[in-house]
This record gives sequence, structure tokens and C-alpha cells, in this order.
Amino acid sequence: MAPHSHDDMDMDMGSSSSSHSSGGHMSVFNNNLMTALYSEAWTPSTPGTYAGTIIFLIFLAVVFRFLLAGKAIAEARWLDAEMKRRYVVVQGKQPVSEQISRDDLSKRMTLTENGVEENVFVVQRREQIHRPFRLSVDPLRAAFDTVIAGVGYLLMLGVMTMNVGYFLAVLGGTFLGSLLVGRIYANAAGEH
Repeated sequence: MAPHSHDDMDMDMGSSSSSHSSGGHMSVFNNNLMTALYSEAWTPSTPGTYAGTIIFLIFLAVVFRFLLAGKAIAEARWLDAEMKRRYVVVQGKQPVSEQISRDDLSKRMTLTENGVEENVFVVQRREQIHRPFRLSVDPLRAAFDTVIAGVGYLLMLGVMTMNVGYFLAVLGGTFLGSLLVGRIYANAAGEH
């Protein structure tokens, strides 16, 4: 086997790179205005239709953030409703305050705010709470998750076109949506 010279290696590299780029599809970002979105029928042909597609992707990303915020709000409401249902006074049973004071996972502490002191019990949770199936909640939760997944996949397909404008539109819509409602689902998640 004869050793390759430097010129032979340059020729080999040049021919392999040209055959690679012409033979296969490389995933690189492009700025082609005529990039199809979701189907060949949705292929912008003018700068105006391209701008309309960009606006649609921004809107879709904002809707995605609104859906996340809506689900967080719904989850918080469902949990609140479930927690309110749990506390029922039953005659002959020990009051909750007495049960807590005797629980080995509770600790008596003093809470102070603005000079006002109050004695409280801090209770640790023993184990994960498994919430039961509820016909009034679980189908709605499943519908929310399905719509959120569908919109997320549509946004992903927009990004997968590798069009720079589409990619930036999804990022811009995500930013705008989070700016508008991000605090809502951050608060809902933090409250419970």
C-alpha cells in the first residue's frame, strides 16, 4: 500500500465533501422565503405570505404559553377543590388540631409577622398523596395535555423546517407568551 501525498488527501477530501453535500440532505439553517410549513400547500411565495407565516408561528407559540398557564390555573383550582372536600367534621372524632398536636411529624413553632405572634404547628407529609380518579377533572386534564402536546408538536415541526425566520418566530412567541402569562403558571406551581 503506497502512502498518500498531501495533494491526494486534498483531492479525496474535496470529492467526498462534494458528494456528501450533493447526495444527502444536510440539516442546516436556511433563510429561504419559500419554505413549506406543515404541507406543500402552505408554502409562502411572497414576502407578505412569509411574514404572515411568521406571525402565525409567533401567535401559536403565545397560545402554547397561554395553554400552559391555563392548565396551571386549572390544576390549582382542582387541587383547592379537592383539599376543601377533605376536611369534614365527623361527630365523635378527635379535632384536627388535637390530632396534629399529637402527631410525631408535627412541631410547635411561633410565627411572627409585624410584631404579631401566633403559635402554629408545622406538619411534615408522611408520603406522596395519590389523588383518586375523578370524572369531573381527569378528562379535562387529559384534554389539556393533548392540546398542549399538539400545539407543541406543531411548533416543533415549524422549527424542524430549519428556516431561520420560523425558528426565531417560535422563540419570539415563546418570549412574548412567557412575558404575558409566565408569572401565572410560575405562581400556580409555586403555591401548591
